[in-house]
Parts: sequence; structure tokens; C-alpha cells
Amino acid sequence: MSAPEKLPLAVVISGRGSNMAAIAHACQQGAIARIVRVIADRRSAGGIELATQLGLDVSVVPYSGFASREAFERALAECIDESGARLVVLAGFLRILSPEFTRRYTGALLNIHPALLPKFRGLHTHERALEAQEREHGASVHFVTGELDAGPVVLQGRVPIMSGDTPETLSARVQRQEHIIYPQVIQWIAQGRLQCKDGQALFDGAPLRAPRQLS
Repeated sequence: MSAPEKLPLAVVISGRGSNMAAIAHACQQGAIARIVRVIADRRSAGGIELATQLGLDVSVVPYSGFASREAFERALAECIDESGARLVVLAGFLRILSPEFTRRYTGALLNIHPALLPKFRGLHTHERALEAQEREHGASVHFVTGELDAGPVVLQGRVPIMSGDTPETLSARVQRQEHIIYPQVIQWIAQGRLQCKDGQALFDGAPLRAPRQLS
């Protein structure tokens, strides 16, 4: 009896690729998914070397090489589709994608955001959480829609905010949660337990009324 086919993933990065590496390690340890392509939008992304060291297929689609966002997104979509990926994973990808692009991958496009959505959409989340004197902070995995950081949230990992925290110390603690929750969500999708239909996340066939929390 043959083993089930592993869900093919394209991981899109802009920076160091730490979440990409966490996903790759989870795949190597028996997750029923596999990374078929790592795509970077800048040639200087540190994650390119890391992905190469991990033996992953890497492509660079440099944003700066295109005359418009539309041209860049066409090239990015071609690279994704050519890879055979059935799930697109944004992992530290710093571009805002157009509604046209997100519709192309409706239900098959994930992002991880370093905050407890719907709080602190956008950038500088750790600084904003500290300025707001929040008691806790964290990360959220969500399906991507045309509205920034507003797609259905699936899973969150929480950390306490401690006296003396800086954006750097808080970021490091949140990132440890990211490296747990992102592979978990991918595993649920690969198992068929999680899907997104008509703008609603479904878990085991039932609407997910609120994000699941890392236990």
C-alpha cells in the first residue's frame, strides 16, 4: 500500500526564513506536507542560503526587477504554479498582495502575523503592543484575503508581556510560538481537517467561530 501523497507547499519569504525553516523541519519529521519551492522577493534575503542548506528548491522573483506590482505578482504566480504547490505559505513576506492575487489562491494562501489578530494589524506590532501596555501578545495564523491581515484566523499562540520587555525580547518570545503554530496549521490542512470556504474557516467540517489557541 503506497504512502499518501504529501501536500506540496510553496513558501514565500522576504527575510531570514526562520518560519520557513521551522516548516521544513516539521516536514522532515513526518508531517504530511512537503516544500516544493521557496520563493524570495529579494536577492539579499537570508532565507535563500538557509533554504539551500536545507536542500530546498529556491527561486528568486525580485520585486525590484519589475515595473509594477501587477507585473511582479504575475511572475510570482507563474513561479508558484510551475512548482505544483497546492498551498502557498507566506513566511515573513513583506509585500502587500493585491485582491486579484489573493483571489487567485482563495482558500490556499496562508500568512502568519506577529500579533493576536484582530489587534495590531500591519507593521511594528511588538512596539505597538508595548505602547498599549498589553498584558499579553502573540502570533496568529490566518487565511489571506484581499483585506490586510483580516482573513479568517485559525490558530494563535500567546505569550505574556513581562516587565522590562523590549520589542526585541518580545519578538523572540513570539517567534518561538510562530514556529509551533505555523506547522500545526499546515498539518491540519494536509490532513483535510481545515479548509476555507466562502470566507469562513471550517475545522472538522464545522465553522471555526473563534481562533483555536495553542494549548
